[in-house]
Amino acid sequence: MSDNVAIAISAHPDDIEFYMAGTMLLLCEAGYDLHYLTLANGCCGGTQFDAPTIARTRAEEAKRAADLLGATFHPSFCNDLEIVYALNLLRQLAAIIREVKPTLILTHPPVDYMEDHTCTCRLVVTAAFAREMPNFVTTPERKPYSGDITIYHSTPHGLTDPLGHLMVPDLFVNVEAVHNRKCDALAAHKSQSAWLETSQGATSLISMLNAFSTKVGELSPGFRHAEGWWKHSHLGFCREEADPLREALGSLANTSKDHSS
Repeated sequence: MSDNVAIAISAHPDDIEFYMAGTMLLLCEAGYDLHYLTLANGCCGGTQFDAPTIARTRAEEAKRAADLLGATFHPSFCNDLEIVYALNLLRQLAAIIREVKPTLILTHPPVDYMEDHTCTCRLVVTAAFAREMPNFVTTPERKPYSGDITIYHSTPHGLTDPLGHLMVPDLFVNVEAVHNRKCDALAAHKSQSAWLETSQGATSLISMLNAFSTKVGELSPGFRHAEGWWKHSHLGFCREEADPLREALGSLANTSKDHSS
């Protein structure tokens, strides 16, 4: 089993590109084997076509984005707004984790503006926890495995919890050097431009990304474009001192505390 396998797991197509892709690109440069999974197929991300048509379009876009990120693509397995903390989804996600055997997982934070994101986080944590439990049966059935697995939670949308309170990450990753490539991956999701303009008043996916990564950068130790992270508790997952993201990225990963000292 490789010690350098990372999987990004999000709720919807384009979530990975928006919150996690810069860190993924840097991990790839550091020698990590990357994997890409969105639980939901994006079928509600539009109004002009029916759900199956939208889902097919978004799968094609996500595959293109995963290629641009250098990641292995894993198909979605549920619809938008149907990501719930349920056994059938947990068994499917646990099977993928056992197949990939990641040492590092990037996913949503435990609190966010919508339930698809928070439920994805809960499913990821439990599926990773069950990786070495032989009596937990996955769908399809996959053998359990042992080993450290470290989970990192991305920033929530808007950098606030659902009540509008600012959430400052513990760890910042300087993604300026790969920002243009991150934008290219996000731009692969062409179908979302019109939908976001209609549903959220967004004029441009790339403009949204630039504003968000700059905002995270303003909270960081001086990075122009940044992604923010929290490391999940080590209990049941990895050694207490395990911090593979910082180890892999070195000076590109920093905290406010480190900067002030």
